[in-house]
Amino acid sequence: MSNKKIAFIGTGNMSYAIIGGMLKNGFVAQDIIATNRNTEKLAKVSADFGVQTTSDNISAVNNADVIVLSVKPQMMADLCATFEQHNLDLRDKIIVSVAAGITVSRLREMLNNETKIVRCMPNTPSLVGLGVSGLFSQDIDADEQTFIDNIFRATGITSWLNEESQINDIIAVTGSSPAYFFLFMQAIEEKAKDLGFDAPTARKLVQQTALGAAQMAVSQSEISLEQLRANVTSKGGTTHAAIEFMKNNQLSDTIADAMDACIARAQEMEKQI
Repeated sequence: MSNKKIAFIGTGNMSYAIIGGMLKNGFVAQDIIATNRNTEKLAKVSADFGVQTTSDNISAVNNADVIVLSVKPQMMADLCATFEQHNLDLRDKIIVSVAAGITVSRLREMLNNETKIVRCMPNTPSLVGLGVSGLFSQDIDADEQTFIDNIFRATGITSWLNEESQINDIIAVTGSSPAYFFLFMQAIEEKAKDLGFDAPTARKLVQQTALGAAQMAVSQSEISLEQLRANVTSKGGTTHAAIEFMKNNQLSDTIADAMDACIARAQEMEKQI
């Protein structure tokens, strides 16, 4: 499938990141089409990457083998309706949806067309090449799965899911979780400023510590996260006092409950869209 053409319908930050990653990982610009109603965004992606650009979604779909639908969930029905209005035959194409809350069956209803569908849930660290993309499909063969996998591994790692319902789970684990880490970092930064550090210094100290901790978790992945935490928590020491305070205030339960709330909202969205 190395000569397949890929169209990105909607070229926002995520599509921009994926396209950039693809070109760094062996895909060629001539095989990529980007669409957007915003001419400035199209000009940027064209100038930066040399890919084909157009504001004509229909033309892009007709000329592509893989179509990545990268629009907001509430815009998906209208987009799919335009495909039907133009009598597009999608049977030999692969549709990849990155929209939360739209199941395969619902997307198939919107498309009113028999086609191969892949659901993908990337996260924002994809913008810096350190993303996670959760993927699900029961429609594609092994070669097609490898091709789709290569697209999204260009921005980080991929995780193929056995059940579509796990898309909601991976939203909680990786899709939304960068915000959890940012909130934790924000809380430390605010306290650092309360302690007298100026804003630039507080930001620098927090982000470097977060980066170092994450890098340790990666480079020492044979050690459990629990043990890594224990390694810097001497009993009776300063870190122990902080950790015990968090435990006594049910930090782990709060995080688990927050992730459950995330999953519940994703399930609600599936019923609303």
